[in-house]
Amino acid sequence: MENRAKKRIYLSSPTMHGDEQRFVAEAFETNWVAPLGPNVNNFETELAAYTGCGYAAALSAGTAAIHLGLKLLGVGQGDVVFVSSLTFSASCNPIVYEKAVPVLIDSEPDTWNMSPAALERAFEKYPAPKAVVVVHLYGTPAKMDEIMRICARHNVPILEDAAESLGATYEGKHTGTFGRAGVYSFNGNKIITTSGGGMLVSGDEALVKEARMLSTQARDPARYYQHSRIGYNYRMSNVDAGIGRGQLMHLDEHVRLKKAIYNRYRQAFADIEEISMNPLNPKGDANNWLTCITIREGSSVTPDMVMDALEAENIESRPIWKPMHLQPVFASCDFFSHDETDMSVSEDIFNRGVCLPSDIKNTDEDMETVIGIVRGLFQRS
Repeated sequence: MENRAKKRIYLSSPTMHGDEQRFVAEAFETNWVAPLGPNVNNFETELAAYTGCGYAAALSAGTAAIHLGLKLLGVGQGDVVFVSSLTFSASCNPIVYEKAVPVLIDSEPDTWNMSPAALERAFEKYPAPKAVVVVHLYGTPAKMDEIMRICARHNVPILEDAAESLGATYEGKHTGTFGRAGVYSFNGNKIITTSGGGMLVSGDEALVKEARMLSTQARDPARYYQHSRIGYNYRMSNVDAGIGRGQLMHLDEHVRLKKAIYNRYRQAFADIEEISMNPLNPKGDANNWLTCITIREGSSVTPDMVMDALEAENIESRPIWKPMHLQPVFASCDFFSHDETDMSVSEDIFNRGVCLPSDIKNTDEDMETVIGIVRGLFQRS
């Protein structure tokens, strides 16, 4: 009998609903397939209304949004920028684009996000950084009240990297709307997608207008093509924005399904003492973009064993982000740890963590398959 390939179970893949197609069709019917157009304008307006951010500029990627955000905060050559260490490299790379200096801040164990204690120590050594980039990791809000108090005391602006946390709130307010500017990502694996794309948001209308200008090659308002500044080709296309508009209609549904996945895993592993779930912020409401676990040090089961066992069954999982202070490209950067222990919090999470399949299209059977494989490893240990 012919062997059939096992169904692929994904970490987090796009989920389309049909509404996206309607907006994309309108773009084709009106020949608005180039950058800019009604979908771009409406996507910005609709996302601003959903998050309460004020104003939004739709861009080609979350990375582009971080880059423009840093430029608009005045970051330039030689400037120090504090940034979370436990994150994807896109949070840090744009700092280097501007020839500025990343200073890496450890996580705290309560939410896995930027440690206020480490941030305080960083200010002691570098009293005048140009900006602080705070990441809301895996969709869990950071301790924004503490971080904002520290930054306000030093009069330093915050750029929120909410690439993973669209739909999450902290004390009732959407992540991405606390700082001088915020960033969302619509990459293919995010909670909603435009295939690729991002958004820079701010309550400062002038800042967002400036972002739009810079993202369209900084063209001066003249009849002919005139440029007084260096610009970028960072604007989102009208077709991609159409996908985003359709996706945004289902964001609350996606968040609800992501929460259900987290709770399913939490209940399934509640009796396994070696497993801990990624922590949630009690002052916030996470979007649970990815559900993660850490495995107690000394367990006979390792993260690699979990990932290998899942991959053997055609199931996608992933390590926790490798902290930036452990990356070769950022090895020379200064790093401030949460406490005085031998190992940083972010390195410990990386060493012991696994991101589990968190695709909202996973069926009950898919979830039971994943859970069964993970539980089986600990039952055999």
